[in-house]
Amino acid sequence: MKPAANANQARNGVWKVSMTPDDVHKTLLDIAWTFRYELSGDKVEDLYRRAKQNQWDSEEILPWDTPVDPSKPLINARSDIYHRMPFFAKLSRSQQETFTAHSTAQLLSQFLHGEQGALMTAACVTHTVPDATAKLYAATQTMDEARHVEVYARYCDKIALVYPMSPWLKSLIDATLCSDRYEKIMIGMNMIVEGLALGAFNNMYRTTQCELLKQLTFNVMRDESRHVSFGHVYLAPVISRLREEEVEDLAEFAFQAVSILLGAGSTGVSRVDPGFMEVLQNSGIDPDDFFAGVKEAEEAGIVQELPPGQIHSVKDLMMPALARVGLLTPTVRKKYEEAGIPVFEDPRVLHAMEGGHPVAA
Repeated sequence: MKPAANANQARNGVWKVSMTPDDVHKTLLDIAWTFRYELSGDKVEDLYRRAKQNQWDSEEILPWDTPVDPSKPLINARSDIYHRMPFFAKLSRSQQETFTAHSTAQLLSQFLHGEQGALMTAACVTHTVPDATAKLYAATQTMDEARHVEVYARYCDKIALVYPMSPWLKSLIDATLCSDRYEKIMIGMNMIVEGLALGAFNNMYRTTQCELLKQLTFNVMRDESRHVSFGHVYLAPVISRLREEEVEDLAEFAFQAVSILLGAGSTGVSRVDPGFMEVLQNSGIDPDDFFAGVKEAEEAGIVQELPPGQIHSVKDLMMPALARVGLLTPTVRKKYEEAGIPVFEDPRVLHAMEGGHPVAA
C-alpha cells in the first residue's frame, strides 16, 4: 500500500496517510498518527483507567465445568413469543425441545458473530481516531471484544450449535466497517450495535436460567457499558465542533443504520433469515405451519413484548445516545417520522446502564 504523493500532512500533531485511488477498494479511511502522547485528563482517560482495572480472564472467573443442556430452556420461556404460541403447544415434546435448543443457539450465535464485528470496528477506531487517549481506550475495547468472541465461541461449543450470521446484522456491521469516517464507525458500533447488545445482554442476564451464561453475560455487559459511554464522551465534543453539513452527514448515517436494524423486525421470526429457517428445518417444523402459527398468535393478541423490568434497546439506549450527541437534527427527525420510527430522548436508563450494572426499566 503506497501513500499518495504529498498525502502526509501534520495537523495539530496528527499525521494522516491518505490512500491512492487504487487503494480505495481496500479502505476509505485515513490512517491517523498522533505524536502527542499526553493523556487527556478527561472522561475518556477515566474510561481508559476503568478498562485497565476491569480486565478479566474467563479461565479464572467463569465456571466452565457447569453442565449445559440446550434442550432445556436456557432463557425463561416467558421472554419469547414462541413458547406462548398455541401452535407451539401442538408440537411433540421432541420438537419442542429441539426447537428450544436450536432457537437459543441461533440467538447466541448472533452474539458471537456480533462480537467479531465489534472486534473489527474497535480495531478500526484504534488506527483512525486522531487522539492519543482515545487510541488507548479503543485498544482496550479491542481486547474486550476479543475476549467476548472467545467466551461466546466457547459457550456455543458447549451447546454444540453455531448458526449463520443474520443478514441484517451483517449488513449493519458491514455498513459501519465500510464507512468513510471514524465518527461513523463509532456511531454504528458504540451507539447502535453496542446499544443493541447492551440491552440484549441486560435482558439475557435477567432471564437466563443457566448460571454459566448468567456470569458470562454479567462480565461482558460490564465491558459493553464502557463501550457505549465511549461513544458519548468522545464523540459529543467532536460533533459539536463540526460544520452543519458534516453533522447532517453523520445524522443521516445513523438514521440509515437504525433503519437497517428496525427493518429486520424485533422478533427474529423471518423467512428471509436463513439461520432461522434452518432452526425450523432442524426441528422438523414446516415453515408454512410455523408462520401460520405466528399469525394465529398475533390475531389472539400474543405478540412479542418485553416482560416487565426488561429494557428496549432502541427506545432506552440507542435513540437517547444519538440524541445527546446531537444526531437527531430537524432534518433527520422528519425522516424518522416518515419512516414511522419513534424518537425517544429520555436518557435515564442509558445513564444507569453506563454504570456497568444490570437495570430494570
